[in-house]
Amino acid sequence: MTKTALITGVAGQDGSYLAELLLPKGYTVDGLVRGSSSYNLGRISHLNHDVHDEDARFFLHHGDVADGSRLITLLSRVAPDEVYNLAATSHISLSFAEPELTGMTSGSSATRLLEAIRMVGLPTRYYQASTSAMFGAAAAPQDETTPLQPVSPYGAAKAYAYWMTRSYREAYGLYAVNGIAFNHESPRRDESFVTRKIAMGAAAIAAGRQDFLYLGNLDAERDWGYAKEYVEGMWAMLQADEPDDFVLATGTPYTVRDFLDFCFSAVGLDWEKHVKFNDRYLRPAEVDALVGDASKAARELAWRAHVTTPDLARLMTEAEVAALAGPV
Repeated sequence: MTKTALITGVAGQDGSYLAELLLPKGYTVDGLVRGSSSYNLGRISHLNHDVHDEDARFFLHHGDVADGSRLITLLSRVAPDEVYNLAATSHISLSFAEPELTGMTSGSSATRLLEAIRMVGLPTRYYQASTSAMFGAAAAPQDETTPLQPVSPYGAAKAYAYWMTRSYREAYGLYAVNGIAFNHESPRRDESFVTRKIAMGAAAIAAGRQDFLYLGNLDAERDWGYAKEYVEGMWAMLQADEPDDFVLATGTPYTVRDFLDFCFSAVGLDWEKHVKFNDRYLRPAEVDALVGDASKAARELAWRAHVTTPDLARLMTEAEVAALAGPV
């Protein structure tokens, strides 16, 4: 039997990789995109969403996770077997500038979706995109038992969504899970994120298109994995017999300085000659170290991260070099 999946944030990094994963598995994929995102579909433009094609299994719907009535209407129409809530205002620095908007899109959206599922009465399996930012100041490494101590509006909003997901699972018996994904990157990452910014900068400097790259804190330690692998973990969580929460991570920390070294080495440059500090990129509150322990996912879901951070940095930089070179 063909399954149907609804993905919020389908035009984002994770949403596009998840759609690519599900379609070959025989799924019909319905994706939610904001009206303002109608012309920002580059990550999914290669997927067939021609409504006039009888063989199409990928469909886009306009809507917003802040609109509860729209979610109820869409769920009633699509009747998905699985819902992946990936929509969020996910840039941590931006969340300090727009804390209320972050709370609505990254926090309350989960409540709206969960309540819509409950009201419609669907036997839907629900995935909540939780994040390592919820751990904040907690000591590393962090796993499913680590207390949540967020230090940013984004982390706090996601912590609210995390607890609401657990609440609906326990109070109403919904199949609802939290995927606590640590930093996961790819060539599809938004340009404002430091990993993509570094990869783009290294490629542009190597090509003679700019001289310097400006960054803030280089000492922050993060657990960076490959987004294309992480969506496999998301899917695996909804295939388990019982709903539960899982950390997705590589288990290995690297600093921003390390990521610089990996990217610039990929183009034969010394990053120290091209990187300058600018305090405008410092956050009001910073997390020193986020390092995940994904042993539970390995044990119960047979999921492991295989792409290491050095390989990821090289992959992202080579993609930027190729993009600058243009079509062959």
